[in-house]
Amino acid sequence: MRQLRQMLRLAGSGTSSREIAVVLAKVENGMRFAQSCILGRLRNQTFFSLAGANAAIRQALDRVNDHVMRRLGVSRRQLFETVERPALASLPLEDYEFAEWRLARVSTDCHVEFKTFFYSVPHSLIRQQVDLRATARIIEIFHRGKRIAVHQRRYGGPRHGTDPDHMPSSHRRYAEWTPDRFRRWAASVGPETEGLVVAILASRPHPEQGFRTCLGVLRLFRDVTRDRAEAVSARAVEIGGLNCKSIASLIANHKAARHSAEPTAIVDHANLRGPDYFHCKRPRHLARGR
Repeated sequence: MRQLRQMLRLAGSGTSSREIAVVLAKVENGMRFAQSCILGRLRNQTFFSLAGANAAIRQALDRVNDHVMRRLGVSRRQLFETVERPALASLPLEDYEFAEWRLARVSTDCHVEFKTFFYSVPHSLIRQQVDLRATARIIEIFHRGKRIAVHQRRYGGPRHGTDPDHMPSSHRRYAEWTPDRFRRWAASVGPETEGLVVAILASRPHPEQGFRTCLGVLRLFRDVTRDRAEAVSARAVEIGGLNCKSIASLIANHKAARHSAEPTAIVDHANLRGPDYFHCKRPRHLARGR
């Protein structure tokens, strides 16, 4: 009954709450009547097999359906055959599959995000809003009611699902963001930052997949000095931290400076006694434990 309620709620938008309530009342009354007739007739019988119980239920159900109703002058079976059966539509060829719908905006890297994974769309739709339909198996992307991309849904492995035909590598004039633009932007900060951007773009199968990371990195560097950004960039390339999370951690924890090859000198302090202290001769009263 709960499933029936959900189906009726999902029926056409023209279905009012009152109409749904009327349909539910009729269905519940019919189920209550059939249950009373069948259980009332079989309540004193004992069955020793499931097949025997089903056969008895079938006989009682046929009796209910073939009974002529005094108010209408016809049986329930006759009403079904003459009124309801002609109106029934054929069952769909495919099983129903639950789907989630989301609104998404296409990023500069030609991808949309769904639950931390990214799926490509044609590059001509950069910054456009699209509809995303996600099932357990596939991701479908629609623009103005037309399906423009379909991908197998990802649960692990690489985070980008990219169709090479969607990427604008051979059609740069259609894209506002290009690898050269990111390199020039990074070079305005310094050579180490430019090297970091080049490394990020080179680490992706398609350079466009690194656009989102480059944007995030360059925005992080807005809040730090140029020298600090250069030190962070150098350290990030050194350790292979080519993502926003690693670079943000370097900035926050001040770990960007390269480790020096020379050992750090020990600071001279009065409280540092040194090794000679432990070899000196102790007073006699201390040695005896007094």
